[in-house]
Amino acid sequence: MNWTWFHRLGSPPSFFRFAERLAPWLMGLSLLLIGIACYAGLFLAPPDYQQGDAFRIIYVHVPTAAISLSIYVLMAVAGAVALIWRMKLAEVAVVAAAPIGASFTAVALITGMLWGKPMWGAYWVWDARLTSELVLFFLYIGVIALNSAFNDSRAAARACAWLALVGVVNVPIVKFSVDWWNSLHQTATIMKLGKPSMSWPMLWPLLMSLAGFYLLFGAALLRRMQNQLLWRERNTRWVAEWLKEAR
Repeated sequence: MNWTWFHRLGSPPSFFRFAERLAPWLMGLSLLLIGIACYAGLFLAPPDYQQGDAFRIIYVHVPTAAISLSIYVLMAVAGAVALIWRMKLAEVAVVAAAPIGASFTAVALITGMLWGKPMWGAYWVWDARLTSELVLFFLYIGVIALNSAFNDSRAAARACAWLALVGVVNVPIVKFSVDWWNSLHQTATIMKLGKPSMSWPMLWPLLMSLAGFYLLFGAALLRRMQNQLLWRERNTRWVAEWLKEAR
């Protein structure tokens, strides 16, 4: 198998140009899918037989919660690559993904609290799922703070990579907490073995929303990695040439 394309993409200038072409497409498609999903979830999907219309927050809560876990796993994988092979793009990915992950986790927590009030009678309970998701948020904040604590960007990225690798143990705790402990939070609806627990009129907007939010994350990550690369490589010739072309 020819891996030339992979090594070429691992070059900062090549990746930057690749991201410049791909990011707008990801952003446009993500907004389209999210828009359709929100309309279908709000106006086309039938009310839940137990929760009524309150369940509709699921079309934001579930995708953001799922992506909050996926981003941290991505950071851990990128962190391992950065530590083992010293790959610059992997270091950039760890640092660039953390604020996006923190944002998705915050939205998941806030929408979960809004959903919990009519269901449980309280915005917050120290439930296993909610508590472990809050720990995930603090792990993201820790990576962001750790990155800001170093003057050397490469040293900061390696420290962040170690925290990402250590903290990834919390991801299965978040995912399986509702199965391992007695939890107020409902069990998995679509991300489970076997058939999803939702009817198709409710399920397809959720799947579309999930796809849209993942594409939104992809677009945001590419843009943040571009910004990180411009800062890290600001004294190189390819950045000077790119700035000249951009002007």
